[in-house]
Amino acid sequence: MNAISKLSLQIALPGADGSIQPYKLSEPKSFNTAARVPARVPFTRIAYSAAHMVANPFAQHNPWTESAIDWDATINYRRYLWELGLGVAEAMDTAQRGMGTDWPTSLELIRRSLDAARDVPNALIASGAGTDHLAPEDARSIDDVIKAYEEQIEAIEKLGGRIILMASRALARVAKTPDDYHRVYHRILSQVSNPVIIHWLGEMFDPTLLGYWGSQNHMAAMDVAVDVINRNAANIDGVKISLLDKEKEIVMRRRLAPGVKMYTGDDFNYAELIGGDDQGYSHALLGIFDAIAPAASAALSALAAGDRKTFNDILEPTVPLSRHIFAAPTRFYKTGVVFMAYLNGMQDHFTMIGGQQSARSLPHLSELFRLADQAGLLSNPEEAARRMAAVLAVHGVHNA
Repeated sequence: MNAISKLSLQIALPGADGSIQPYKLSEPKSFNTAARVPARVPFTRIAYSAAHMVANPFAQHNPWTESAIDWDATINYRRYLWELGLGVAEAMDTAQRGMGTDWPTSLELIRRSLDAARDVPNALIASGAGTDHLAPEDARSIDDVIKAYEEQIEAIEKLGGRIILMASRALARVAKTPDDYHRVYHRILSQVSNPVIIHWLGEMFDPTLLGYWGSQNHMAAMDVAVDVINRNAANIDGVKISLLDKEKEIVMRRRLAPGVKMYTGDDFNYAELIGGDDQGYSHALLGIFDAIAPAASAALSALAAGDRKTFNDILEPTVPLSRHIFAAPTRFYKTGVVFMAYLNGMQDHFTMIGGQQSARSLPHLSELFRLADQAGLLSNPEEAARRMAAVLAVHGVHNA
């Protein structure tokens, strides 16, 4: 069977059982035809896309232990997101922070992104500050964690950047009680130049963060997090919660001090959470917005225009794709995000830092292709099919 039939635009894809079956592609949705047109209606939700890194496949290096970045392609992708009206959450876990991207590389990424943002009117950008240059096993005390946070915040603020305060593996290791979290966050937040976004990253994204805020029970941990946030509300713009549990997010959202925003990090339920209810809504800071940027932009424009139906019609079909990309083990979702960029021609190869392109199976990538097509997210289906066929061939699915 041919990999691609030009008459009916079909591609042979493997299923979960390993059998190869023909799949007929759909037409792209209309929002893809204006993918580089800035949103005409100002959004009523603040929307950050956590953006991925583009690897350099031609670099002479050890791809498992050394990062090689295609800086031009990486920064061009940020410009693409800004053109769609989305903000950039820089140097976060979507950029493989802690999974191939170290702190020096992250700081260089932040510097380059801030430089690029100065040329884009109203470009929204905030950057991740953490403690990842301090190996968790080398942290001996709470003071070590505070010092590590201070070093990264100082470096980012020196560049003119605003802070997303990332969860700390080192803090999760050395903290003994909730008071330790109060001490660290109060100390750090009392020093920041501008209000920050707090990031509560769940253990499904990073197993080393199990028990963050002093408890493995999320509701008990939430009590501590809310207390920390509300006590320091003057220095906090908002909180991003990434627990993949909409009910917990809604509960926390309703407990935040006035003026503290909730930024959804729920890549399973974002459409409902952004849309909101009679008691409020969430803003967005999402890895999936990297992969579905044109749809996210179009949906948010519709919502801003008061068209909730169009918002739902555009965004809800993207949720099955997102749930697939972020399926357990969730930390490997970056592979799906980069694969989407490859399929849509935003980069010329499917190579990742740390060799992470191998973190998902061929059936997983094939199902991703189907779901992306069904949501109208393949901007050029024929080109996407050619690229998918190339990946299939590498994996031994040869076609005449």
